[in-house]
Formats: sequence, C-alpha cells, structure tokens
Amino acid sequence: MHMADALISPAVGGTLWVVTAGLMAWCARKVKQTRDDRLIPMMGVLGAFIFTAQMLNFSIPVTGSSGHLGGGLILAVLLGPYAAFLVMASVLTVQALFFADGGLLALGCNIFNLGFFPVFMAYPLIYKFIAGKERASTRATVAALAAGIIGLQLGALGVVLETGMSGISELPFKAFVLVMQPIHLAIGIVEGLATAAVVAFVARARPEVLQVDADLRAASAPAGGMKCTDRARRSRSTMGLLIAATILGGMASWFASTRPDGLEWSIAKVTGKAVAESGSWPEVSASTSSAGLLGGLLTLGLIILFGFALKRYRKGVLS
Repeated sequence: MHMADALISPAVGGTLWVVTAGLMAWCARKVKQTRDDRLIPMMGVLGAFIFTAQMLNFSIPVTGSSGHLGGGLILAVLLGPYAAFLVMASVLTVQALFFADGGLLALGCNIFNLGFFPVFMAYPLIYKFIAGKERASTRATVAALAAGIIGLQLGALGVVLETGMSGISELPFKAFVLVMQPIHLAIGIVEGLATAAVVAFVARARPEVLQVDADLRAASAPAGGMKCTDRARRSRSTMGLLIAATILGGMASWFASTRPDGLEWSIAKVTGKAVAESGSWPEVSASTSSAGLLGGLLTLGLIILFGFALKRYRKGVLS
C-alpha cells in the first residue's frame, strides 16, 4: 500500500507532510515524558523487525495479487500508539530514502495511511475496546482480527481519497475504491491474524515486553531504575526480536511472493494494464538478503539516534 509520487499532487503530498510532521512532534513529546530507558531500544528492535517483515509478501489466492504485513497494529499493542507511530514513520522513511519504496512526495501520505489509521484509530477504538487487557486469548484474537481489517480498510480508503484529490491520475474514484477495499480486506485478515499470533507469543514467552496501557502511562510514568532481573529479561526479549528480524531479512525474504501488491494490482485492474510478476520464486539472492539486513540496521540506527537526541534534549531541559 506504499503510494508512489506519480499518484500524488504537490498540494496533497505537502499537506500530508505537514500533518504527519505535526503528529510526529506530538508523539515525540509523549515518548519524551515516559522517562523509560527501556522504550527506545525496544522501538529500534521492533522497527527492524517490522522493516524486514514487510519484505515478506504473501500471495492472495485466486486474485493474482499479494500483500504484506503493515505492522502498525503490532507496534501499537506492544509499544503504545505514540512510540508505534514514530517507529512506523522511521520504517517508511528508510524505505523511501534508501530503497525507493514509496516516493518522497508521497511519504507523508504513506506514514499517515500505514501509521495513523492502525495506531490512532484501529488500536484504541477497536482493539482495546474488544480485548481490554487480554493479550493471549480468543478475545484478543478477535480484537486483532477486527482491528487489522478496519485499519487496512481505512488505509486503503485513504489511498483512494488522496489519489482522487490529487487529480493527476486517470483512476476513477468509484472503480478504484471497488477494487482497493476488497483486496485490502483479505490483506487485513492476514494482518489481524499475524498481530494476534505475535502478541500472543510475546505475552506467553516474554510478558515483560508488553507495554500495557503505554499510551496512558506516557504522561505519568515515574522515573526509576529497573531491577536486574527485569533488565536481563528485557535484554533476552530484545535479542530474540533482533534474531527474528535477522532471519526475516536475511533468509525469509527469499520466499516473498513475486505477484503485484494490492495497490499495484488494483491500479492494473482499473486501467486494464497487466502487471507482470517480478523475478523468480524463491529468489535466493545475496542482494535481497543484504537489502533486508541493511534496511533493518538503518531503521534500528535511526530510532536509536532519535532516542539519543530525545535524551539529550530532556537532560538539557531538566538542567
């Protein structure tokens, strides 16, 4: 669902840049108030994990299309919405700047569609409402499934609206929305199931990773150190996620579907132009592995750099 610059006018792209910049500043202020030194490393590692997970496109049966994990809902459940939005913005920025996945003009739109809707709409209004404090139950699975679907439907609708308002493509609104919404319904189901599986695994194996009600604690968490046992558990959890990101980027990316993604497929359906599959499957390639590992590392580094700047700023204000 990464939009290209060809779909977006400067007016729409610039407006969404301003909106997402404002959201990022607000989220940074909220994260700064946590005074929790555990948060930034977890943000970095989860950013690397989501970057590499997004490389693993899965085929959608019958359609000839494919989709990939968005990851915004996973981030919101594990980190809270403020940190999750910043992580998603970092992932998409690295993709746009270093891998030409989504354009620079469309970056604000992509951050809004893939970040705002799952993090600030689907998570608090759907997931939390249904799941409550449950993290590994049937109720939590239903919540993740519903939130995953709603988040992707809103994001897909955002793509259609932004394209329509730009007025520089030949995609009629009605035809475009009628193909975008159903294909992203299928992708949303996978998003929800993947979210439920990841969160349930973390809840059972490393419950200390979960930032329960992190969005509420962001403005009120007291400063304080961690116990040695908590620090050791958190380190093991961080290392586990880092290993998972390395496996996804280094090897699992070879098995990504070569079919066009949901947005490309939808455009092809509306315009009547066929989109060929890219490459062979599986694509055992050193360049693919290098891109996955480098992208994950860049995302991790960008978030850690942000955390360092935030910490320096906080110390400067307090002093």
